[in-house]
Amino acid sequence: MTRSSDHKDQPESARRAALLLLGRRDFSSAELRSKLLAKGYLEEAIGAAIEALRLERLLDDGRFLENFVRAHAARGQGPARIRQELMARGFGESQIAEALAGGPDFAALCREVRRRRFGAKAPGSWAEKGKQARFLQYRGFSSDHIRLAMGQDPDSADNPADDFLD
Repeated sequence: MTRSSDHKDQPESARRAALLLLGRRDFSSAELRSKLLAKGYLEEAIGAAIEALRLERLLDDGRFLENFVRAHAARGQGPARIRQELMARGFGESQIAEALAGGPDFAALCREVRRRRFGAKAPGSWAEKGKQARFLQYRGFSSDHIRLAMGQDPDSADNPADDFLD
């Protein structure tokens, strides 16, 4: 039940509702707008409330992106999966690319995720390589990251593929 003082057309009322949501976790501007619309607030009130929160630096999409990339990388997710989730949250490609560029070394993260899941020993059979590659691909790592994680550096001096060129 809503209180009589909770007017859905008032920016201050929308701001209070937004602060309650932001008190639980960080939201992007688009997510917060969607949540407030679902609660029945009018678009004009939401726009004014979001702008006020931005000016007070309580709502910052840049900070949200940095935190999102850091948290999902800590869970062992790669850049492709993080990119997909951020696009679903309404961010543009340039914002996402900038946030991912400021993120961790995804090649090193891929090696660590592979090592934690499958152990330090490199995969011996094609079946095991495929299993590990599919797992890492599902986690959002690129084929280059996966090759590096499995010890197949295409730029290394002892690359077995170079033997065919001699």
